[in-house]
Amino acid sequence: MRNRQMPTRTASFTKRISANGQALHRAMARRIATEGADAAPSAAEAALIEERRLLKKERDKRKARALLPGPSALDRLVRTHHPEAKAKPKASKEAHEAKKPKPRRTRAEKHAEKTAALEAARRPSKKPAK
Repeated sequence: MRNRQMPTRTASFTKRISANGQALHRAMARRIATEGADAAPSAAEAALIEERRLLKKERDKRKARALLPGPSALDRLVRTHHPEAKAKPKASKEAHEAKKPKPRRTRAEKHAEKTAALEAARRPSKKPAK
């Protein structure tokens, strides 16, 4: 039998019941051909019968659940697909004031520094007289 961890898709029940029925028919025909019609079903045949019973029971349960009323348009409208935002802990004023922004130079300061560097590079450096 299959592992029952994952939910079984409803659409696959018809094919699975059909495949189980074919396997059960082959097992019964094999038993009748070898041991006769009066012999008791084998363990494999009993397992197939049990699996078929469970499949039909699960199919009926799914069909009954499908007949129940689903969510209304209002329920769908109210329901949100996005989780609620988590509340962030508020930082104290002291911690906020303690943070200092990085010192950043303005565009004018950067240009002035660059111009000064270019001027210094153009002027020949005077060597001290000996």
